[in-house]
Amino acid sequence: MRVEFAPSPALYPFQSRWFETDGIRVHYIDEGAGRPILMCHGNPTWSSLYRNIVMRIKRQFRCVAVDYPGFGLSDRPPGYGYTPAEHARIVGRLIDHLDLDGFVVMGQDWGGPIAMSVASQRAGRVAGLVFMNTWFWRADGLAIRLFSRVMSTRPLQRQILERNFFVERIMPRAASYPLGAEVMEQYCSAQPTPEARWGVAEFPRQILASGAWLERLANPAPQALRDKPVLLVWGMKDRAFGSPKVIERWQQYFPDAEVVVLADANHFIQEDAPDRIADAAAKHFGQAPPSGP
Repeated sequence: MRVEFAPSPALYPFQSRWFETDGIRVHYIDEGAGRPILMCHGNPTWSSLYRNIVMRIKRQFRCVAVDYPGFGLSDRPPGYGYTPAEHARIVGRLIDHLDLDGFVVMGQDWGGPIAMSVASQRAGRVAGLVFMNTWFWRADGLAIRLFSRVMSTRPLQRQILERNFFVERIMPRAASYPLGAEVMEQYCSAQPTPEARWGVAEFPRQILASGAWLERLANPAPQALRDKPVLLVWGMKDRAFGSPKVIERWQQYFPDAEVVVLADANHFIQEDAPDRIADAAAKHFGQAPPSGP
């Protein structure tokens, strides 16, 4: 199935583009000029999560932000499992289709392991990595494992599917600042029916179900990408990832990573601090913007 809604031109002033693979129509935006930067979202968001970052850096970067199947304006195809491994394959095909080279990957939440998978398989074409409030190893913390188990129960799955619980209840609580009625309406419109929300419902299950995939990713990825510059921008109000221990774990894999700590930002850090993320990425990876208006 396809979700048909028109994003707000005020919030999302971008041209929608489409890529088809295996009969799945995938939505993405491709804005600006300069070094390519691939933006990978998490749950239950879509490319709109990066809208304010794109607006700030599109004169320095070619910003590619994709909606995975099951999210945003992309298809909800029958037979698709909505696993991070499947999403990573789709995103990788899009990168190859666009022939991106010398690109930076940016990921948050599930966008972290998905971006890490894509980058590690194309390490020779990667210029750097930006990660925010995410992970890429087998989930072993008690809190995140408990979250996965609770959200995978039948009552919570029904809440996610039938009442859009993840968008309407969890998102506002995981942002430090009010998202605003128009912003919330855009997130809700991207997941309008229970049939459209299978991807949102599946991601919490995959925290544990994708353990083997994450473990395989955590072994070769840092080796493949060990020479790449890494920027970590971290919201410390995040109950899931806002801990010095999580940052230290990242630094075990990438000892030379630059860390920008945002004390007031929460899990949906792109909503809380888009300007500071954009400025940190531009400082770390940017090139001079093109001349002209």
